Amino acid sequence: MIDRKHELPVSRQAKVLNLSRSTVYYQPRPVSSEDLAIMRSLDELHLDYPFAGARMLRSLLRRDGVSIGRRHVATLMKRMGIEAVYRRPNTSKPAPGHKIYPYLLRGVTIERPNQVWAMDISYIPMRRGFVYLAAVVDVFSRRTLAHRVSITLEAAFCVEALEEALAKHGKPAIFNTDQGSQFTSSEFANVLTAAGIAISMDGKGAWRDNVFVERLWRTIKYEEVYLKAYDSVTEAKASIARYLTFYNQRRPHSSLDERTPDEVYFGVQTMAMAA
Repeated sequence: MIDRKHELPVSRQAKVLNLSRSTVYYQPRPVSSEDLAIMRSLDELHLDYPFAGARMLRSLLRRDGVSIGRRHVATLMKRMGIEAVYRRPNTSKPAPGHKIYPYLLRGVTIERPNQVWAMDISYIPMRRGFVYLAAVVDVFSRRTLAHRVSITLEAAFCVEALEEALAKHGKPAIFNTDQGSQFTSSEFANVLTAAGIAISMDGKGAWRDNVFVERLWRTIKYEEVYLKAYDSVTEAKASIARYLTFYNQRRPHSSLDERTPDEVYFGVQTMAMAA
């Protein structure tokens, strides 16, 4: 938007675009090593105590010898894209142009692949930074249908994962997410509505059926992410992709009678086609 090589001075360009000069000249500071260590601890605590808000997390960190205030914890939680999970009145309003869809899974029995897909985003720590992981999951089989790794929380990488899942696996009857801004954006919702897919969203601060994606996050972090310290985004992408291939093809699940997600997803589909 701002062209620093243009003959028009930057200050003049900012005025024409109705931007403050401080915004134009601002250079984001990298996250300190101390904050990265705290964010790693917050991520682990959030997995174990998803109901904990900034105050409780602050107290838990202090018990571990970390001197930190509630506001600092809240700032880091916002940067990580996490919040406490609990029921509360839905007093928040969507961003302009963002529509909140009703929850469609109440009382629904999920009994076949491609009946319901779910999607969520998680924070992934690295050695000197962090990235975000988005995944599309078939709720019945727990199979990860598509995923993307991104350095920002923009909607684009979620749209890419969604489009890949639709291209490779057809489409579900219902697509469930939380009320994150990435999923309420018109860019994301338009892909679903164009495909004729019913959109379902959990209530603000609720977990409900996206618990299946939350279980995926717990598994991948304890079996993959926390055992490694990725040196680069490229390494994170490659290693996570390898793990998810193992997760789908070879890792048995107790909730699936010790079958793999691939066996359930493709096996049931094959049986249905034969019938």
